[in-house]
Amino acid sequence: ERLQRIGDAFQGYVDEGRIAGAVGMVIRHGKVAWVDEWGMRDLEAGDPVESTDIFSICSMTKPIVSVAVMMLYEEGHFFLTDPVGRYIPELAGLPVATTGEATNGEIPTERARRPITVQDLLRHTSGLTYGSFGNTPVDQAYRAANVPGQPTLNDFISKLSEIPLLYQPGTRWNYSVSVDVLGRFVEVISGKPLDVFLEERIFEPLGMKDTGFSVPASETSRRARSYGRSGGAPLAVSDAYGCMRPGGFLSGGGGLASTADDYSRFAQMLLNGGEFGGVRYLSEKSVRELTHKQTGDVKNAGHGPGNFHALAFQEAVEPQGPTAALTKGSFGKGGSGGSMTWVDPSTKTIYIM
Repeated sequence: ERLQRIGDAFQGYVDEGRIAGAVGMVIRHGKVAWVDEWGMRDLEAGDPVESTDIFSICSMTKPIVSVAVMMLYEEGHFFLTDPVGRYIPELAGLPVATTGEATNGEIPTERARRPITVQDLLRHTSGLTYGSFGNTPVDQAYRAANVPGQPTLNDFISKLSEIPLLYQPGTRWNYSVSVDVLGRFVEVISGKPLDVFLEERIFEPLGMKDTGFSVPASETSRRARSYGRSGGAPLAVSDAYGCMRPGGFLSGGGGLASTADDYSRFAQMLLNGGEFGGVRYLSEKSVRELTHKQTGDVKNAGHGPGNFHALAFQEAVEPQGPTAALTKGSFGKGGSGGSMTWVDPSTKTIYIM
């Protein structure tokens, strides 16, 4: 009866035209406590959402790639404090933008006081940015170079190497393409394409059969369209199927498609301290670093007050506002398409939208 309140709220969002459709799931003590769906996966076709539908999960991709990095770390391939330029030479010695106007397209710079580390990439203290959330000369350069929207990870790294950092590494938190860089890092360390490594080491063992950078032709009827809404305008398709097409950019920062059930398996593995179905994927220590604050004294190091970034998720250190109903120490991640996962270790509960 109480869980039905969630359904009432989401059905209201659909009825008001705020969203096209959604799937919700709650896992408690390793079991599905509740799952429901509302609205349409394709408004034009009048095709209703089903709980097994495949959604673009956008930035909920980041924790999966971060887990891949920590798997390789535990195998002894590198230290988290290693300069990333040791493994991706194009990113060694990047200068840092300074204040002042760009002249003839040249951004004034200074030398970096220290290199970007693997840890910086994991916790978004690298000095990189996204280009879409600001209008500094560096952001403008990202947009002009179409970063990160390049055809391959190699092309992406090449373009990124031509643009200075937004700030000195380790001094600020700034949401960025850092995990896209880590996608290439995984390839360099493992010797395998990112999609192959994730499939072999995470998706197949965990039983995440519907997660990947594209959707097989046999499952295209289950793809949920992405919709956007501006002001009082009606919902409109914002991404026909985006990342779900074969042969696209392997974005470690936002390229995966998945289902609620698949992502619950990944989240449950982390809630279990790195183990799932009798298989250990990570040590409990690595899981703690992935899920609990790792940004030290860096200010505003998370999405919203009271949240602080770990090496994959953000932790609700001081739950408030949107996280007020969560317990201190809960960790979660959202995606720009509307997906969201929160894990509450104290109550052994996983929430997925």
